[in-house]
Amino acid sequence: MKYILLIFTFALMITACKKKKEPCTATAGTTVAPASEEDSVKAYLTANGITNAVELGNSGLYYVIDAAGSSERAELCAAVIVKYVGKLKDGKVFDQTTGTSTATFGLSDFLIEGWKRTMTLIGEGGKIRLFIPPALGYGANPLIDPRTGVTVIPANSILIFDVDMVAITNY
Repeated sequence: MKYILLIFTFALMITACKKKKEPCTATAGTTVAPASEEDSVKAYLTANGITNAVELGNSGLYYVIDAAGSSERAELCAAVIVKYVGKLKDGKVFDQTTGTSTATFGLSDFLIEGWKRTMTLIGEGGKIRLFIPPALGYGANPLIDPRTGVTVIPANSILIFDVDMVAITNY
């Protein structure tokens, strides 16, 4: 009897410690860029001969899927492992992965809304180009390097990203 009680207690402890998967409650956001920002993105696309960009809903954010990747898509509570280049309209690179290095981002973390709303559109092996209006990027807030005090992304900047989806980790 003593051993049965011990086994029962041990089994109860094991099952009590198992973590149940919580449903994902993250949201990508619903921000819509003002008409002036959308017009600026459209002007950039036109000036650069980009005719195949698609608007994400009525957000003012445009994207081009160069490769869809696998059929599995990231959920909003996923982490994505990517290679990317982030540029301003003038072509100045403000951030990137280099060589074989990758970056990992949790989509429910402190990412700009433009990324949260588009990383679910491609699977592993996918490639997407993003044309993000300020309202879905950093808005009126400049991004300043805290080490140098230099402005990396000026306020009200359109952001252009080329993103390769290396892997998705859905929780």
